[in-house]
Amino acid sequence: MSKVHTVAVLVGSLRKQSINRKVALALAELAPANLKLNIVEIGDLPLYNEDIDVTPPAAYSTFRQQVSSSDAVLFVTPEYNRSVPAPMKNAIDVGSRPYGKSAWGGKPGAVISVSPGAIGGFGANHHLRQSLVFLNVPCMQQPEAYLGGAGAAFDEAGKLSESVRPFLQGFINAYADWVEQHKKA
Repeated sequence: MSKVHTVAVLVGSLRKQSINRKVALALAELAPANLKLNIVEIGDLPLYNEDIDVTPPAAYSTFRQQVSSSDAVLFVTPEYNRSVPAPMKNAIDVGSRPYGKSAWGGKPGAVISVSPGAIGGFGANHHLRQSLVFLNVPCMQQPEAYLGGAGAAFDEAGKLSESVRPFLQGFINAYADWVEQHKKA
């Protein structure tokens, strides 16, 4: 059996009962044995400010350590105004600093955008991918993952819909292969 790879999962929605968080938890349950998904919280990160990063706040240091110590990264994001939510962008900025010490570099990544709308967060997905290119995160290109109509992805008890399960299973299986192919030596 191959090594178990730890995956830092960033969820762009801060609501405790957000659909994005539910999708992240569902992916953790569906993940093959070679992946261990851990949600890295981003809601308590102060807005990135180089002035306070001279002596980094504990939240910056903890976040950077969590991302740095992971083998891979997975972004689960809603779309706000055709882009990523501010907390997600802030987390990306915090993790990319200080200059030359990015926590992101070389970690295999993937993006899934989740939205109750019809286009499934297409704009956020692609904006995030633009940042990942600069951050040297080899991002899985296929399958692309946009989960539209996500309000129906879970029943009232929070159970994943059987109609969505194959889509998420296919995505996480492909991501596991991606991580295996792009792991650091």
